Amino acid sequence: MRVLLSTYGSRGDVEPLAGLAVRLRELGAEVRVCAPPDEDFARRLAGVGVPLVPVGRSARALTTAAPSPADLPRRAAELIADQVDVVTAAAEGCDVLVATGVIPAAAGARSVAEKLGVRSVSVTFQQLTLPSPHHPPLAYPGRPFPPEVTDNRVLWDLDARSIDALFGAALNTSRASIGLPPVDNVRDYVIGDRPWLATDPVLDPWREPADLDVVQTGAWILPDERPLPDELVAYLEAGAPPVYVGFGSMPMHTSTDVARVAIGAIRAQGRRAVVARGWADLALVDDRDDCFVVGEVNQQALFGRVAAVVHHGGAGTTTTAARAGAPQVVVPQATDQPYWAGRVADLGVGAAHGGPTPTFESLSAALSTALAPETRARATAVAATIRTDGTTVAAKLLLDMISREEPRTSA
Repeated sequence: MRVLLSTYGSRGDVEPLAGLAVRLRELGAEVRVCAPPDEDFARRLAGVGVPLVPVGRSARALTTAAPSPADLPRRAAELIADQVDVVTAAAEGCDVLVATGVIPAAAGARSVAEKLGVRSVSVTFQQLTLPSPHHPPLAYPGRPFPPEVTDNRVLWDLDARSIDALFGAALNTSRASIGLPPVDNVRDYVIGDRPWLATDPVLDPWREPADLDVVQTGAWILPDERPLPDELVAYLEAGAPPVYVGFGSMPMHTSTDVARVAIGAIRAQGRRAVVARGWADLALVDDRDDCFVVGEVNQQALFGRVAAVVHHGGAGTTTTAARAGAPQVVVPQATDQPYWAGRVADLGVGAAHGGPTPTFESLSAALSTALAPETRARATAVAATIRTDGTTVAAKLLLDMISREEPRTSA
């Protein structure tokens, strides 16, 4: 049995596939991952013995460059062409393909599966890309929705038109090049009739009724067995639990100010800090011994030893902190991150910062909420409810799909 997992996106898109790949391999499948060629992605996958098939340009370079809205169609055409080129070779002989990541890349991967007659399934790591009457879609940069429109179903219709305008021509040009007919609704083609939602139902509850038959598997988490660095362990043991601050794959173009504000607010609470460099390249602001900087680190182990986690609100970081029982302050930067900030606040496990740019005053207020004893108690209680079987559920569904005797069609 051979499975291809395909994505284009940030670390939050690659890490879940690593978790699923490991579980699939434990169940006897042969697995490979198509993902951007970034060094940290390759290192992470290599560390768990999963082959990486690099596709496209560096995701970090693309994110840091912050392409203009007008440039999106051209970038989409490049992503789709890269997918068709690389995934076609990688998917030869596969039994099933899992497609996720940004819509152009997923559309290209699904098209390859269609051409090769390989079953495919579409996966998302947050529900805001799935049409539902219960929530609005995410607006694309430069294409805001009319402020007077508040009906979610109307907004989802506008969303489909916007995606077609941005990506339709590029997708159908690539499809024509491999002998496939055009699609008239890119979003619905990518999602399919039975998409998978790889999130925890407590953190991200899918509400019925909706127009889709959504399969919520639970989050795909790779158990991290890596030890914490000795120097970090010594720092943790030298005093009270510190506050972690890091923004993952967010560039944070004002990163120096962010680090200064965060460290100042943490110190004002009488706490030490652990600062994660991330794609923002955060750094210490002075040589005092109450701060420690880390690069790539086992967050699962670290978050269980901190007083709170200040982060950007990526799905993976939010879930990891929730599983660890760590109170959170979410400073959302883009896309689905305001949603996760709201979920953290609604569950009572932390604070949602109002906007992407913290000040000393705003972050201090949020930290006061996160560091309150009642928030810690609530975070501990919620941690006990987070599912840990997401990769097992997904892997068994895929293997069942492979074993069924039926024509190969896209799911």
